[in-house]
Amino acid sequence: MNWKHLRYCSWLDTRAKFVNSIPAGGTLLDLGSSDGETLNHIAELRPDLRLHAADKFGHPKNYPGRCEFRRCDFVADALPWPDACMDSVTCMHVVEHLENLGNLLAEVARVLKPGGRVYFETPHPKTVDLPSAKGKFTLNFFDDPTHVRIVPVAAIASQLPQSNLAVIQTGVSRNWLFAASHLWFCWQSESRKKFTARVHWIGWSAYLVARRNK
Repeated sequence: MNWKHLRYCSWLDTRAKFVNSIPAGGTLLDLGSSDGETLNHIAELRPDLRLHAADKFGHPKNYPGRCEFRRCDFVADALPWPDACMDSVTCMHVVEHLENLGNLLAEVARVLKPGGRVYFETPHPKTVDLPSAKGKFTLNFFDDPTHVRIVPVAAIASQLPQSNLAVIQTGVSRNWLFAASHLWFCWQSESRKKFTARVHWIGWSAYLVARRNK
């Protein structure tokens, strides 16, 4: 789905709703940008944003042309941006790959402007009880061998006060159009579209939005 179609109905997608709330012309830092799929969706939805990205590996050739990319180890490194320079940060499906969140949370708070917001997303704890997709997709949490540990959003929230961040919203991340399509795809043969519909139907991911205190 091209996210430009969500500009006037961003409430249909949890991620798009967060991105659409960023001030006009604002700065967004995407942590764990990986192959750039979500980063390109962000650019579709908000072409006015100044985009930055960081990843230990990453594939910057796939990122929007105007995006500034830096390589970074979120456990050990400082983010290579100055204090209070970002209006927003997105950190999607990163924390479950890390042994320790202390450095990441402190650095997110440091680069956010006072009042700036961060969006975290991570597999829901229920994913450990789902059946395995047997190598085709990641349905059970442990289908992805790079996953280190389940990180409930409550565990993230408990560490935020130390970094001058305050929780403002938590919940299950969904695209409601994909979730509704599950009723159709459940009768179809296995495919990427069917899998996507299923994970949005069951609520595979949890999210947390926090704000840097002023």
